[in-house]
Amino acid sequence: MARAPHHRARRSALAHLIDLPLFLLIFGVASVSMFVPALQGGAIRELDTARAFFYCGLLGLVTFGLIATAHAGRLPRHGALGTLMSLFSTFVFLPVFLAIPFHEGLGNTRFFNAYAEMISAITTTGASFFDEPERLNDTLHLWRAQVGWMGGITMWIAASAILAPLNLGGFEVTAQAEPGQRESLSSLVGRTDPRSRLLRVVGTLVPIYVGLTVLLWVLLYVSGDRPLVALTHAMSVMATSGISPVGGVASNGSGFTGEVLMLLFMLFALSRLTFSSDTVTATQGGLRTDPEFRVGLMIMVGVPVVLFLRHWLGALDVSAGDDPGEAVRAFWGSMFTVLSFLTTTGFTSAGWNEAQSWSGLNTPGLILMGLALIGGGVATTAGGVKLLRVFALYLNGRRELERLVHPSSVSRAGSEGRRIQRNGAFIAWIFFMLFALTLAVVTMLLAFLGVAFEDALVLAVAGLSTTGPLTQFAAEDPIRLAELSASAKSVFCAAMVLGRLETLAIIALLTPDLWRG
Repeated sequence: MARAPHHRARRSALAHLIDLPLFLLIFGVASVSMFVPALQGGAIRELDTARAFFYCGLLGLVTFGLIATAHAGRLPRHGALGTLMSLFSTFVFLPVFLAIPFHEGLGNTRFFNAYAEMISAITTTGASFFDEPERLNDTLHLWRAQVGWMGGITMWIAASAILAPLNLGGFEVTAQAEPGQRESLSSLVGRTDPRSRLLRVVGTLVPIYVGLTVLLWVLLYVSGDRPLVALTHAMSVMATSGISPVGGVASNGSGFTGEVLMLLFMLFALSRLTFSSDTVTATQGGLRTDPEFRVGLMIMVGVPVVLFLRHWLGALDVSAGDDPGEAVRAFWGSMFTVLSFLTTTGFTSAGWNEAQSWSGLNTPGLILMGLALIGGGVATTAGGVKLLRVFALYLNGRRELERLVHPSSVSRAGSEGRRIQRNGAFIAWIFFMLFALTLAVVTMLLAFLGVAFEDALVLAVAGLSTTGPLTQFAAEDPIRLAELSASAKSVFCAAMVLGRLETLAIIALLTPDLWRG
């Protein structure tokens, strides 16, 4: 009986904490997370960097406490607009706070570069404004990977708790309501309280995300990577950020074994059904018949096969010869790199150079850009157009070809398949056109600001698909982001935020219905 008051007080404190604005809660989590690099920096004797993170984290916690105290007693007003605005603020305003210890720890760069680096990390883009990895110490590398990892789990949670109820982020392809609008009152998603749904999603997905990251970290460490390299690569694979403290997986110590492990964990970015069953798709058969997973595997195998066969079909003058060992390395390098860029991770295999010489392609960057634009699965950490939208457009195109031959034919698909073929394909096409128009606008703005057209196109694709490593591998010469003007960097930052939230979510923020709600 004596425990009852204490238990009620604890539940009351938790209720008050949950009623705080979502962005404030995210700010508090970010403040606590700064103590991780502070402890790591103190352990490796990077004391100046450790102090920057410790003091900034402490300042953030004090600020969080003061605002939470001032907010106590207010009636919570959480609607669709509030959660979506909190998500937008997380990618635009939170990096200002995240960049403070990074800027202080580095000490030899402008604050705007640190801010852009944090936007690149939290949007899981992974484009670095510091070309030489040696310029950053291990603590700063850990912080970049950690921010990208937190951005990945934020999108995992937001997909189910924020975007799904609003039929955004790819859910609009199969939903019954219009994009930016809730389902009818008879829908479970539509009538679920946002806070209770958020708590349920956090309790379900966070243990999975953390567990998979720790498992991959241990496996990479056992395979030969240094602890820091193994941890950052594990975080980057799970978040599809492509952040590496050694310039990529080609320089890691785990070698081929590490690439195999990372490829297996990249499969989680092809479909949400690999770790959850809360995504509505055009199948009821689970992962085995999931369209996203099947399309992803087809691309992962099909593109390397085409590159592999081109060695004999293209009358190429290459020095690869017919060495079986080099052929196997070329095929593996193609398959790993294709899946990596398809999931918008951006790691290149150590065998990618052999793959290029084997296929004889002079412009492999176009292939990588195309893969990044397709993107991974809906409600995963991957960016791009998303496989489900591509599948919806494929079904619609196949149906239109059938109607050319048999104009009076009736579709044989079920109710969900008909939804994808009709309204879902129409909405997917609208998103695709918005994506294409945004790509054209961003490219023109960058070109207007003095960036070469080829580099402007690569930067636009890298930002909108959240695949930062394209800046190093898609262009003829690596793009040095630090040499861009402040205006060009601002456009690139805006492209990264647009690519992470998607254009439909930004448009939904401007709809009057959400503001009234």
